[in-house]
Amino acid sequence: MGLAEVSGILWKERELMELLLFKLEEEQLVLAAGRTRWLAHATREVEFVMEQIRTTEVLRAAEVDAVAAELELEPGPSLNALAAAAPEPWGELMRGHRDAFLTLTAEIQNLADANRDLLASGARALRETLLGLDNPLDTYTADGRNHAAGGSRAHFVDEAL
Repeated sequence: MGLAEVSGILWKERELMELLLFKLEEEQLVLAAGRTRWLAHATREVEFVMEQIRTTEVLRAAEVDAVAAELELEPGPSLNALAAAAPEPWGELMRGHRDAFLTLTAEIQNLADANRDLLASGARALRETLLGLDNPLDTYTADGRNHAAGGSRAHFVDEAL
């Protein structure tokens, strides 16, 4: 029976999803530290793991369809349907995979959302800084009074950008 092959592919997918979670955390650390030099590398690693996951999903779909036919299920069954139709201990193992995928998916989504927010706030700060560079700087007169050139105010520039 192909349930062993399906389980093996599911384990591989779980490992890849955990690796994706790790790579997203790396990306977040790079973003939070303002180390934009490494951002392209971190993003490329995330994309590489995503491509491996897509490839594994195709293999899983083909194997699950073969097992579904053996278990007299429609093609493309969910892990729940597969677990319900599979003999034990395979049913319990499929339910375990399903629970792990739900947890990993939620963690990945939360981390991806947080990274997206960090990128957006960094882009916003950079845009505001660049817009402020066109304004002349405040200067001081000979008697020490502030002379705002062009009526502008002083701006704080975040050197981490």
